Amino acid sequence: MARDLIGYLGPEGSFTHAAALGWAAQGSGLRPLASVPEVFAAVSGGEVGLGVVAIENSVEGYVVPSLDAIVAARDVVAVDQSAVEISFDAFVRPGVTSLDALTYVTAHPHGLAQTKEFVASTGLTPVPASSNAAACRDLTEGGVAIGARICGELYGLQTWQAGVEDFVGARTRFLLLARREGALERLDRTARDGWATMLAVTPRATGPGVLARIAQAFGERGVNMSSLITRPLKALAGRYVFVITCDGAPWDEHVAALFDSLLAAGDALKTLGVFPAPDDLETVVDPQRIPVGSVDHDSGSQARREGLLQP
Repeated sequence: MARDLIGYLGPEGSFTHAAALGWAAQGSGLRPLASVPEVFAAVSGGEVGLGVVAIENSVEGYVVPSLDAIVAARDVVAVDQSAVEISFDAFVRPGVTSLDALTYVTAHPHGLAQTKEFVASTGLTPVPASSNAAACRDLTEGGVAIGARICGELYGLQTWQAGVEDFVGARTRFLLLARREGALERLDRTARDGWATMLAVTPRATGPGVLARIAQAFGERGVNMSSLITRPLKALAGRYVFVITCDGAPWDEHVAALFDSLLAAGDALKTLGVFPAPDDLETVVDPQRIPVGSVDHDSGSQARREGLLQP
């Protein structure tokens, strides 16, 4: 039955495939699909009961096609999230022994971005693919494909170099998608203490202080805003939708009060998803993760603090 199928960005061996396997219950089938829009369309059309897409990587940030798709979706929402640790191996066709025989290196754009040092070291031409697994599946004798370790076994490739990622410990967050109608049936509202809500806020009137007003509404009602990203309203210069992830669920009293406040101010709201909140977020940022050259109160000399005023 379609309700028992989970659609995901394929082919087999993609990190999205690994995330989908984590959600697959006994008896559930998996259906690889060719693109993020196809995953959303299959969920919307009832061809699959659930869908899986990558939404954010801890190195490269949000996955824009997935973000834009969930903002635009009329009847598809997120009902769960999970994280998969990301590590890349580089593969070649069996028998390749020399770099001289290779002309290109291929992976999903996010995969290429997370392996920049390796790609640069090869001197080969980077070629984007629809997914890392597809890059491995379609690899020719003249190329190097970057993908998950399982791709070597799945597609009969030999490992050229293991662990080619720039940052060890990177993670990608995935969303589990369902039709908006009946989405609450997918949520066990008594099973978890913490929830997160993904929300699209579109101000109808713009001008100085719009973002400050929205942020103030969150603060006044004690709703923690854990993520904020802007996406342009299509074909409207200078107009944006704010995609916000916050702590809490729409049925929580303080979150409902926040929604009422934003609506009263004339903002258009759209719930993009409600899912269990991650329980492993660090409360303080490791100093090694702060951008190089940053100045803080403890370490910044007067001269360096004055340098903040320079362009």
